[in-house]
Amino acid sequence: MTDFILPDIGEGIVECELLEWLIAEGDTIVEDQPVAEVMTDKATVQIPAMHSGKVKKLYYKQGDIAKVHSPLFAMDVEGENASVVQDSSPGDQAAATDTTDATSPAPQQTVSGNEDFILPDIGEGIVECEIVKWLIAEGDTVAEDQVVVEVMTDKAVVEIPAKHSGQIAKLYYAQGDIAKVHTPLFAMHVEGSERTVQSEAEPTVLSQATPASTTEVTTPTKAVSTTDRGGEYEPPKVIDGRVLASPAVRRLARELSVDLNQVKGSGKKGRVMKADVAAASQSSASNASTEVSSTATASVQTVSTGGTRTEAIRGIKAAMAKQMTQSVFTIPHFTVSEEIEMDNLIAARQMLKGDFEKQGVKLSFMPFFIKAMSLALKAFPIINSQVNEDCTEITYFDDHNIGMAVDSKIGLIVPNIKGVQNLSLFDVAKEANRLIDLARDGKLGADDIKGGTISISNIGVLGGTVATPVINKPESAIVALGKMQRLPRFDENDNVKAVNIMQISWSGDHRIIDGATMVRFNNLWKSYLENPMSMLADMR
Repeated sequence: MTDFILPDIGEGIVECELLEWLIAEGDTIVEDQPVAEVMTDKATVQIPAMHSGKVKKLYYKQGDIAKVHSPLFAMDVEGENASVVQDSSPGDQAAATDTTDATSPAPQQTVSGNEDFILPDIGEGIVECEIVKWLIAEGDTVAEDQVVVEVMTDKAVVEIPAKHSGQIAKLYYAQGDIAKVHTPLFAMHVEGSERTVQSEAEPTVLSQATPASTTEVTTPTKAVSTTDRGGEYEPPKVIDGRVLASPAVRRLARELSVDLNQVKGSGKKGRVMKADVAAASQSSASNASTEVSSTATASVQTVSTGGTRTEAIRGIKAAMAKQMTQSVFTIPHFTVSEEIEMDNLIAARQMLKGDFEKQGVKLSFMPFFIKAMSLALKAFPIINSQVNEDCTEITYFDDHNIGMAVDSKIGLIVPNIKGVQNLSLFDVAKEANRLIDLARDGKLGADDIKGGTISISNIGVLGGTVATPVINKPESAIVALGKMQRLPRFDENDNVKAVNIMQISWSGDHRIIDGATMVRFNNLWKSYLENPMSMLADMR
């Protein structure tokens, strides 16, 4: 029996009302047949069946509120192996064993205690993820909330915990495979449920099939259970003989022809980081250069040209390609550029920096930009709005969820600070530090990525001066901050003076924001930054 999980049916939708069941318990249904009609905050939607089979149980009645990512109904999927009850005769079991191909593992005879773990939605718009590393193996005993697998989505590396205590029955994916959201990730025998029964003659179904001569089977890759460590779970450094490293690090190692087995990892649990690979590559290049220089006779080397290399676009790169394509082809962009005098802001930061550091918070210029933007959004709510796909409605957001583009180890990520309009400058700085640290480690949570209403891209930290940023759809505006430069400018008496200048560039959705509105909004935002004391008058 398989649970049908109510899928994500719209951005931000977490629940829906069950208007009408189109099926009943006992009905036989086919794949893609509508089974229920539900009403969300934005529309009435018909939910289709994922598989053909027989409906066993409806978990809600009409009028109930159903939660997204929770079971909607249970069904016997067509084609699944029938369960053999425990009171079947030994002769029947023997007959079943005789009909099994001796060269392949026989299925477990009783599966009523097994439960599929459904891969949840782990980020806005995420539909698949790459299995980076299994922290358990088939046959392992795990505890509730123990981390069982590390996956890489389009936006972050995420650790997935077990929902229940029990024994792992089957892993549906290998490391490096692409797993789909809302599909089974692994199966486990839940602790306390009916014990799985196996034929005495059949082999135990594990990742490496071995004859079951005893009731206790171990595998080389078995993870340490929580009981072995007194309740503390610690993932192993190596799984299946592989070095602990992310896909991005493995890709870099391939590009630089570095053997990861020869690299000592500097990260947590011995994880190999990009810096370790780069250092190993430089060391190899240096050794090679020394060997060549010490060779008595130089040989002529043939240089090959015209080679190519092809690799799949995955993870952050794939997400960015899709998101930016949709943004450019569906949103008419326009750009406004300006320069900001930074001298007063530099002085303000210098005054507050020491007090923030005493409380363990690093103060950069970004919190000033974020807080000033929130104050300006109060006067120009259209900048903090979003238009629907067919451009017939505008949604205005009370919360200022301001995103920051972060160049992380797995690519460009845009976490956002929620409700900036209700935060102090100290609160903004503290939250910015938290998000940046998590983003660079690839450990952002789904809530940190979802729900942004406007974004800031700081190209200046890498040396860029002016940019034309692409809007982070479905948002309506984004600003790019250039690097700070000390440049000559005229004062009110036409005397030349040195001023710290930052170039900024806005991109706006021209369907709902016109150029004049963007310029007025920018002028207000700029005034707060050039005169930081003026922000005090509007802060609450």
